[in-house]
Amino acid sequence: MTLRQFRVPALVAAILFVPAAGYLVHLGQDIRAARDPSQLPSQYEQTMLFLAAGFALVPTLIGAFWGAPLVARELETGTQRLAWNQSVPRRRWLAVKLTVLGLTSMAAAGTLSALLTWAAAPVDEVADERFSTILFGARGIAPIGYAAFAFTLGAVTGLLVRRTLPTMALAFLAVIAMQFAVPNLLRPHYMPPERITAPMTADAINQARMLGSITGGPVVGGLRIPHAWITHASNLLTPDGRQLSDAAFNECFTNAPKTGATGTFGDIAVCLGKLDLHVDLTYQPNRRFWPFQWIELALYLAFSALLAAIGLRTVR
Repeated sequence: MTLRQFRVPALVAAILFVPAAGYLVHLGQDIRAARDPSQLPSQYEQTMLFLAAGFALVPTLIGAFWGAPLVARELETGTQRLAWNQSVPRRRWLAVKLTVLGLTSMAAAGTLSALLTWAAAPVDEVADERFSTILFGARGIAPIGYAAFAFTLGAVTGLLVRRTLPTMALAFLAVIAMQFAVPNLLRPHYMPPERITAPMTADAINQARMLGSITGGPVVGGLRIPHAWITHASNLLTPDGRQLSDAAFNECFTNAPKTGATGTFGDIAVCLGKLDLHVDLTYQPNRRFWPFQWIELALYLAFSALLAAIGLRTVR
């Protein structure tokens, strides 16, 4: 009965899944046919970002369109009176639905993630940004956990809200909120970070992507460490470890001596470079990519199991 009720959503998903899988296979072949691998990041940067952003919608769609109506539709239309008065207990009824459709969701997300990971592998190897917030969630095995969580969240929310459309909206928003919260609040702390002190010479400042903040503070952003993900960067620090004063920073920012220096920040970088500044950085090396993938998968599966337990208790 679960499979029979799932026929139409499965057909719609298959219609979308097959072209997407075909495109990823074709993309992977094109990437591997490139003559100059060093140009792959610039050539496919926009494509990779577009695919990663689109892939982030897969769990939200699973939660909203597969999970949310699962129980909410039964309660909204009153058909649970028939379904829950058969020989199958309601807890077993819900457990079967969560298991069958949850595994289907995980298989769909895992297959797409495997294809994208394979297609993008040469680009990722050269770009060296595997821990990017957007890209990490579209690679490896973590998306399997996202799909399980989104589906279970939608189903249990429907059991509590009992209305399909509000449940779809809540599930959609909740999954997006998790996609923002986990990378920023939890992922940097899966393993103890490594630390380094980086001198802020004029060349180092010119390699940054941002200098200063909205409030005019001594902030430098967009620094990079080869083969690593920077999880935290301090403000500009003086040789004695104190934060550079706003006055000294703004003096260089607005009244830097004219030296004719080139680079992103030019004379400003030269002025700041003469102050013997540094920043303290914490980072996660790229060799931890797969341990982090396994940790995040386990985390989302644990969330899913907790939600399922709540649903099984509530359905009684």
